[in-house]
Amino acid sequence: MKDRVSGTFRSLSSFNFRLWTAGSLVSNVGTWMQRVAQDWLVLTQLTRHDASALGIVVGLQFAPQLLLLPWTGLAADRLNQRKLLMLTQAAMGVLALILGVLTIAGVIQLWHVYVLAFLSGSAAALDAPVRQTFVAEMVGDADLPNAVALNSTSFNAAQMIGPAVAGLLIASVGIGWAFLLNGLSFAAVLISMSFFRLSELHKSARAHPTTSGFLEGLRYVWRRPDLRAILIMLFLIGTFGMNFPIFISTMAVNVFHSDARAFGLLSSIMAVGTVSGALFAASQKKQSLASLMAGAGVFGLGCTLAALAPGYWWFSATLIIIGAAGLTFANGTNSIMQLSTEPAMRGRVMALRVAIAFGGTPIGAPIIGWVANHFGPRWSLGIGAVSGFAAALVALLFLARRKEPLLAL
Repeated sequence: MKDRVSGTFRSLSSFNFRLWTAGSLVSNVGTWMQRVAQDWLVLTQLTRHDASALGIVVGLQFAPQLLLLPWTGLAADRLNQRKLLMLTQAAMGVLALILGVLTIAGVIQLWHVYVLAFLSGSAAALDAPVRQTFVAEMVGDADLPNAVALNSTSFNAAQMIGPAVAGLLIASVGIGWAFLLNGLSFAAVLISMSFFRLSELHKSARAHPTTSGFLEGLRYVWRRPDLRAILIMLFLIGTFGMNFPIFISTMAVNVFHSDARAFGLLSSIMAVGTVSGALFAASQKKQSLASLMAGAGVFGLGCTLAALAPGYWWFSATLIIIGAAGLTFANGTNSIMQLSTEPAMRGRVMALRVAIAFGGTPIGAPIIGWVANHFGPRWSLGIGAVSGFAAALVALLFLARRKEPLLAL
């Protein structure tokens, strides 16, 4: 048992990764506070429970993943990743502070949220592929799957704290303070990275400047049937399944008529599942397309049960299933795609992964919001269920056609 535990947390033997994990945990708590507060602001103060408006906000946050795709991956492959991360983290912190000031001053309008969501999404689009590939520089390829899983554990452990704290803040002092605290929380990441031991970083191969860097990445992925299958699965679940802000908020407000505390608690409960999934992934040494198929199938089942949940606590229980399955699936795609990709191509491949996983949200989120408005939140969850089952079918068809077993990475 001791060996199992030490294996689960083996990446923390790296000094830089320990600093990164500590700083990220603080920042992640703030991020989850803002997510819940922003949803509540749009649904209850800036609109009359308009799920379509919330869908637009979510879509604007993720649209830059596609719009900036030709440059984000290339930046991750060519530029100093540590300095680039510090820049993007600082930018997102400043934008959160602006949102907080506007809200506390009482001048916030829906279009302000739209603009700030798009700008924050632009910074996040540049941040995501760099942050994911920089993990390999901190721990090396041998511990990469473990570090990816522990990163997710940190992010989702914060989900148990952030939404609940946001609910208390909203009820006691107001929404704007959640945004301000999130902006300040980015300082934790910046401080931790300033103390890195640069000599202990595992420098990876950098891409050579070319005029066709992005196209080169696309051609690389197109030649890999396994990567194509994973990206199709990611598109399905990312576009129609990973719309948790809409699913949770519309069920809480329109179906269960919850207050801010109960609304925040739902996201915290979901984190129980995501943390469980992250720790399970951290204990595994290898991932395969078969495990992705299982995760996608269970995700679809969880969304089905959530759509049929008769009450608040039954719905809460299904969120644990959805969280665990979704996290297992997402972590698996991250590890497999990084470890099966040439180091000099990782930034572009991971940027494509992020763009496919989240770039479909500008399409899916407004659709999910429209369905929730016109047919009810339960039907929108039904679409999420279909996305999970469809992704599992893609994996099944790929495995059935493959003559040799897929390499379990």
